[in-house]
Order: sequence, then structure tokens, then C-alpha cells
Amino acid sequence: MADFEIEAVLHLTPSLAQSIIALVPQLSSSAAQPGHETLESIVKSPATTLFIAKDGQALLGMLTLAVFRAPTGTRAIVEDVVVDGRHRGRGIASGLIREALARAKTAGARTVDLTSRPSREAANRLYLKLGFEQRQTNVYRFAFEDI
Repeated sequence: MADFEIEAVLHLTPSLAQSIIALVPQLSSSAAQPGHETLESIVKSPATTLFIAKDGQALLGMLTLAVFRAPTGTRAIVEDVVVDGRHRGRGIASGLIREALARAKTAGARTVDLTSRPSREAANRLYLKLGFEQRQTNVYRFAFEDI
């Protein structure tokens, strides 16, 4: 049995917001840290679900699931998967992803996509182990410089 719990965040407390903000640099050193308002908008949006893994009050990891309708069907994307470096190797990322997959399936998603840098070897192995398939596609990004 897992020694942690996974849940969808329904209410953002100040202490949880601070824990999330503290975890973000482990995901990306270049990303701006989200503010409380940004996190609150993620939690309140019907298109996104913020899943967290915790042990008591300690935040161990998180991910964001986005589910949306497109003309070809309901789609889902997993974003910002991160587990605190002190707690890796305990099955936390696997648990978070399984919860996200279950929620996406319940929402009627035909597929669930995610991206991962090739340098994140352990994460890429996990995604393949969980049944994700590497797609032969190009990912493009347009960056707005004035935002």
C-alpha cells in the first residue's frame, strides 16, 4: 500500500499554494513561479484538474490535467509532472499519472498526451511502462515576447 495520498485539489489553501510554488523550480528553473491567483484559476477552471500527492500535509508531487473538446473528440493533456527530489522512486509519479488517466477516461477523452524532454530518462521510461507510446510528431511553440 502506498504511503502517500493522491487527490484532486478542490480548494487551494495558502499553505498548499506555498508548497506548490516551492516545488515549481524542481520542474523548471526558467519558469516564472505562479502566484496564488494563477493557482486558484487552475483549481477553479472546469478544463483543468490539479492533482497532488501528499503525505500528511507534506506535498510530494503534482501534475495538471487539461481536458477539452475538439471537433475530433475530447482530448486530454498532462502537464507539469513533478515529484520532489527527496521523494522520487516511491511510485508517486506513477500514482499521479494513473489518477489523471482515470479522470481523463471518465471525461470521455479519446487520448491523453504529454511531453517530456529526452534528458528526463526516468520519466520517459515511466511513461512507456504506463502504456504511453512515443509519437512521431513535431512539437512547435510560438512565444509571445511581450507577455
